[in-house]
Amino acid sequence: MRRDHGFTLIELLVAIAVMSMLALLSWRAIDGMTRTQTLTQERSDGLLRLQSALGQWTADLDAVLDTSEVAPVDFNGQTLRMTRRDSAETGLDSPGVRVVAWALRPAAEGGQWSRWQSGTLRQRDELARAWQRAADWGRGASSTTAAGADSSLAVIGVAQWQVFYHRGETWGNPLSSVGTEAASSGTPATNSMPNGVRLQLTLTGGQGLNGELLRDWVRPTLEAGR
Repeated sequence: MRRDHGFTLIELLVAIAVMSMLALLSWRAIDGMTRTQTLTQERSDGLLRLQSALGQWTADLDAVLDTSEVAPVDFNGQTLRMTRRDSAETGLDSPGVRVVAWALRPAAEGGQWSRWQSGTLRQRDELARAWQRAADWGRGASSTTAAGADSSLAVIGVAQWQVFYHRGETWGNPLSSVGTEAASSGTPATNSMPNGVRLQLTLTGGQGLNGELLRDWVRPTLEAGR
């Protein structure tokens, strides 16, 4: 006669220990894959936000319109303001103008590079008031108005930002008078459109992107050799 034998207690304990180790290793592998996927998604989202912001920055400068009322582009060391064509009304005989501003605004987790824009403007007094509201917003004021036409958007976390103008033959501080002398009359031309605008951003950590970024814009109507 043959007697069937089952597993001993030691064999069961060894089997349970092996399965526990396999389960632990599997959990660590899945957790590592999840963390990697989350980090990749965060960096991808941050890169898309940055690309969108730089695209909007370039579009704003490309659409700058000199109204002869205020400087087409003005940087006071804190806020960059500009007057641009209203892209929503390009088909009209007399399209409106918008005031756009970029500034580093305070936030709960460091600074946020942000964009502000006014509603459509068609009167001189409207332009003057919007120009002032843009400066106030850059200093920390609220972006809302009674009409609700103004709007602002926090773009990306930035620790520091700088703007440089290209005038004459070199890049320099927008507040400097170097390179602003008019060639014909010898009078200052600080309110004229610069040949180029250089953007320098220092991105904050903890958002998938960090380090320093440079972006140069050249005036589309700039003549060759100038």
